[in-house]
Amino acid sequence: MASAAAVIAAVIGTGIVVVQADNDDSKPATTKAAPKDTATAAGVPDPTPTYEAVDENSFSIDLKTTKRQCFGSAGCNVTVEPDLTYLGDSESIDPNAVYEVTYEIHGDQSGPVIETAELSDRTSLNFTPSLISTVSAGTKVSVEITDVSTSG
Repeated sequence: MASAAAVIAAVIGTGIVVVQADNDDSKPATTKAAPKDTATAAGVPDPTPTYEAVDENSFSIDLKTTKRQCFGSAGCNVTVEPDLTYLGDSESIDPNAVYEVTYEIHGDQSGPVIETAELSDRTSLNFTPSLISTVSAGTKVSVEITDVSTSG
């Protein structure tokens, strides 16, 4: 009984099956490798990959001023673009998703300006530069992310 338990333990531990001959002619035992897992060998795909959830706290945003034209006491026309940074590992977000990042620009004399940029392929940012009018050259322009939605 103990030898049977040892054989079972050896099969489980090593993955090798021992085959003994039925006749008693003192032939040595032969060994065969245990069959491989057929599900893996048959090309069954890996489970669906999981990606990090992305929200407004997943990014930081700054504004890059690309053009400024001031008119003395009449204020300035300023063209700004979003400078968006993902705060995690970009490999952990879905490469097939399109993330729509909505942000609000403060400092325009008419009030906040709301814009949306699209992040796709983990690194491709598509946006339209924003033209704002400030009341003076000293007006501080700021930005905040208000929403992130995912499509795709």
